[in-house]
Amino acid sequence: MGLTSKVPAANIETTQKGMYNAIINRVNIMDGKTFYLTKEKLRGLQREYDELVEFERRKSLGEEAPKILESEDLNPEFVSFQEDVGFLRSRIDELRNILDHHEVIKNPAKDQQNVVGLGARVKIEVDGQKDEFTLVGTLEANPALGKISNESPVGRALLGHKAGDEVVVSSPIKTIYKIKSIKYEIS
Repeated sequence: MGLTSKVPAANIETTQKGMYNAIINRVNIMDGKTFYLTKEKLRGLQREYDELVEFERRKSLGEEAPKILESEDLNPEFVSFQEDVGFLRSRIDELRNILDHHEVIKNPAKDQQNVVGLGARVKIEVDGQKDEFTLVGTLEANPALGKISNESPVGRALLGHKAGDEVVVSSPIKTIYKIKSIKYEIS
């Protein structure tokens, strides 16, 4: 049996091309988007990026890629190696895109600190229940830690409003949020 009857070269190229296209599509989805980050998050992402680039450099210099074929079959170690490299490159590209398209969240001017914006710590009341959260970018959102995204339905609705305003959010049910106070704590 020839190699092409067992593992056609086109299948190898198709697999690699499909993996590459998936990675590129993931990065392209984020192109043009601005990522709002705190200084702390920016430092963490920059550190991760630097570590991954260094790891990729060491891996490419120190480790020989497995052979593509093992007898007449596709070497599973080669496939695994290619996937690892693809995922690593994908994360590096994703981080590079974020670092290239970020904006650091800063406190607004004193005369604008009475308006809800990114970095605002907002106290609200919903149906007699009080809650408090900080409005952050999508990469830092974590409702369990009291951080909601500026792109979430509640975050988007609150942007630009002042203490005392009532904001209606219909997602999926109509809820009225009464803004009690706004405070900026981003350093």
